[in-house]
Amino acid sequence: MNLDNLPTPAAIVTDDRRHPGHGTAPPVHRGSMVPLPWRGFWNSIATALLLRLGGQARTAAAHGPAQPWQRAAARRRQVFIGLSLASTLAATLLFARLQPVYGHAWLGWLQLALFALLSAWVVTGFMTAVMGMWVLLRGDRHALSARSVAGHALAPDARSAVVMPICNEDVATVFAGLRATCESLAATGQARAFDVFVLSDSSEPATIAAERAAWEALRLQLATQAAQTQQPQPEVYYRLRRRRTQRKAGNVADFCRRWGRDYRYMVVLDADSVMSGECLVNLARLMEAHPRAGIIQTASQGVGHVTLHARAQQFAARVTGRLFTLGMQYWQLGESHYFGHNAIIRIAPFMRHCALAPLAGTGGLSGSILSHDFVEAALMRRAGWQVWLAADLDGSYEQQPPDLLAELQRDRRWCQGNLQNARLVAEPGLHPVHRAMLVTGAMAYLSAPLWLVFITLGTGLWLTDSPLVADWRALPGELLALWAWTLCILFMPRVLGVLAVVLKGEQRQFGGAASLLASALLESLLAILQAPIRMLAHSLFVLVALTGLKLDWKSPPREAAAVPWKDAAARFAPAGLAVAALAAGVALLDARALVWLLPVALPLLAAVPLTVVTSQLALGRSARERRWLLIPEEAWAPRVLRRAWLHASGRVPLAPAAPERGLRVVR
Repeated sequence: MNLDNLPTPAAIVTDDRRHPGHGTAPPVHRGSMVPLPWRGFWNSIATALLLRLGGQARTAAAHGPAQPWQRAAARRRQVFIGLSLASTLAATLLFARLQPVYGHAWLGWLQLALFALLSAWVVTGFMTAVMGMWVLLRGDRHALSARSVAGHALAPDARSAVVMPICNEDVATVFAGLRATCESLAATGQARAFDVFVLSDSSEPATIAAERAAWEALRLQLATQAAQTQQPQPEVYYRLRRRRTQRKAGNVADFCRRWGRDYRYMVVLDADSVMSGECLVNLARLMEAHPRAGIIQTASQGVGHVTLHARAQQFAARVTGRLFTLGMQYWQLGESHYFGHNAIIRIAPFMRHCALAPLAGTGGLSGSILSHDFVEAALMRRAGWQVWLAADLDGSYEQQPPDLLAELQRDRRWCQGNLQNARLVAEPGLHPVHRAMLVTGAMAYLSAPLWLVFITLGTGLWLTDSPLVADWRALPGELLALWAWTLCILFMPRVLGVLAVVLKGEQRQFGGAASLLASALLESLLAILQAPIRMLAHSLFVLVALTGLKLDWKSPPREAAAVPWKDAAARFAPAGLAVAALAAGVALLDARALVWLLPVALPLLAAVPLTVVTSQLALGRSARERRWLLIPEEAWAPRVLRRAWLHASGRVPLAPAAPERGLRVVR
């Protein structure tokens, strides 16, 4: 084939509504996106009290009569809160009745308060999973469904921008996934309705040069396919931002100010996102069918890495995580949350209402908002626009961190961002559901030091004050039953997830019933071993955030590679030594008390080899060959994922993408 006769990328499309031939980006069409200053926590509280005392109680803005989904959501939330409170109260009263009489009464009350708070946290997660299983088996007539818009035509003016913010990422992986997404979009025949923007905040010269070369190569590849198939391809633009303010949220806002007025919607991707063309088109169709929807979030599935750690996380997300996703959808409905990627946004209200001002003050909880997604969803709903989760929309994928170190590197930023967001919980006009989400986002990390304090306090009280001293045979049967109940509540969502797979007859997609059970046991074992490591790491992250120590922004690695022993030792050896010293001190006082520390101490002592072993690619491949931790996307891969893997490996297929269908994976 003579490549000299192929059209240049700029000649792919001649539609006047698009901008071929304008270099790396289209002409700027500026719009306004001005952030409003935050009222502040104490200022908001004082204002609310004054308004209430003056008979002018301020509530979330009313936006017309309640719709059926709003009435259904109110009933569901009442049931959810009622069951959670009743379960927490029963467990707390039983714990109080069985609690020994300590010499320090105030420490006993502190232990009881911590138990009540942590019980509420665990119970709400369990209730969410139960509701998710109900939706999975019975459906939800009030939920937003992609099936309701299948086959609907897009209006000619319903144009969407697909924006991918990146910052010093692995260029080959990013553009492999983006190429697969563009090819899949072209296969739908709706490519003229979409433009793609790569929004770079990269600062390393070599990375910037590689991004520009990859963008030019992608444009040529799409031009080649357009000539071969006579099928329009999406226009792909590249923007390198020189003034890198407010990180990802600032990058997206910069796009909105420059080109937001040219589009009705934008789909925000992460650097590791892959989406099928049908998923993108259905998102736009859902927006067209629901004109009050401001954000529609997909339930993206983690897939891609082969390490044991990543595959365990993928399996947990596919089996157990979807119950939590569906459960939140069940009681949130049109007041849902936004994950920050793999979602479609109505640009006009986003520009008007969702600009983010920095948080006042100094320290780790001030400055630019890191976890922007929950805040943007809250602002969108405050302005009267709905925020939905479309859980039945297939074709949305992302990668999991390849190893435990990469996961914790990501969690450090998430921790600081979620603690920041808690400062906004009293802002005027926010919907109660979004206030609750700001609190639960912070609690996801605050629970770690609370568990650590609870365990430490309990061990200390048994050692110093309890007549039972740490002999488990002397413990009341009711107290042992209470702890067993707590563990069951913690692990029951995993049981429900496996049960739901079996009841829906999906076990074959997970390698069969035996492989499903073995995978669930293996994932649970890894979760138990890693839980104390996460607890200690998250506790340190909370301490860092509250003390204002500097946070370096760096994306976790996108490519899987075995963690070197020296790197794992540098991170976890100090904690292991501290735990060993603590265990030695406890043993000097009463060796029987070690039984209370072993479930936490042993994983921490084994953190270094556990991290290294679970990052091994060979071990992950071996588990896959045995059909352990198998997920449907591995057993029967969607075409868009298959092509993304082929592009990343350099084995470019000869034929362009066909309409979406699955392929059995042989990798």
